[in-house]
Amino acid sequence: MLNTKIIGNKIVKARKETNMSQAQLAELLFISPQAIGKWERGESIPDLITFNRLAEILNVDLNYFSENFQSTTNKLISNEVLEKQTSESTPEKTDKKPKWNMSLGNWIDADFSGLKNLHEKFSSSNMQRCKFIGSDLSGLILKNNQVDSCDFSRSDISNSYFHYSHIVNTLFKDCSLNETEFSGSHIKGCDFSGADFTGTVIKSSSFQKSILTNVVLNRTSFNATDISDMIFEGTIEDCYFENSTFSKVTFQNSKLIHTFFKSRSLKHIKFIDCQADRITYEFLKNGKADVSGIILLTS
Repeated sequence: MLNTKIIGNKIVKARKETNMSQAQLAELLFISPQAIGKWERGESIPDLITFNRLAEILNVDLNYFSENFQSTTNKLISNEVLEKQTSESTPEKTDKKPKWNMSLGNWIDADFSGLKNLHEKFSSSNMQRCKFIGSDLSGLILKNNQVDSCDFSRSDISNSYFHYSHIVNTLFKDCSLNETEFSGSHIKGCDFSGADFTGTVIKSSSFQKSILTNVVLNRTSFNATDISDMIFEGTIEDCYFENSTFSKVTFQNSKLIHTFFKSRSLKHIKFIDCQADRITYEFLKNGKADVSGIILLTS
């Protein structure tokens, strides 16, 4: 039988080690802070699916929640020792680029503008009002990050992965987000003006109250994502909006080409002065969307 008190204590310990509040953890799990409080007091426990998501967010093994599992501190130390041994046994290359490791950090008002060669070392960090203007952040993995009021303007963030991160009030102006994936993340109040979303995937996330002026949406996929208080403008081509929910969403002065819509909430989308090709138009019409603001493109 599971000991709810032990599980609760382990959740508290792992949450605090990632510098995360109950409210932030609750938002990433799409539940109430009160539910987190009940877990941590041992009054209830998560279901199996939530346990899996909780382990990913807190960066622990699922077995961590069992009574006999070693502590996350020991796990982290073991990983660091293994990494050190591996690096010592590998011959140095003269052309090897420097790698930064900024994981598990608490960064407030830091200026990292122009940063290069960050690679994959920035997980489980708290970042507030930091600047990364004009930086090369391609291939970056941000897992369980808290990003608040930061500035990534004119940075290359292509081929990157945002996993279970909380991103609010942050600037991504004129950024390259090519082939980048946002998964299980909360994105709110961000400015993506002029950003390139070619090949970008946004799934199992919430995307709210953000600016998408003059962005490139090509082969962009929104899957199982809550989209609300958003305005889409410009050309939208070969994109997917699948199993996502829409609330107060407007497509304005948009040209929609080969774009797939599948959702039960298409009636909550407003189209103003838009154009669409026949197949996109039929997807929308079949989904009960109000297509009165759309003109069919002629071939």
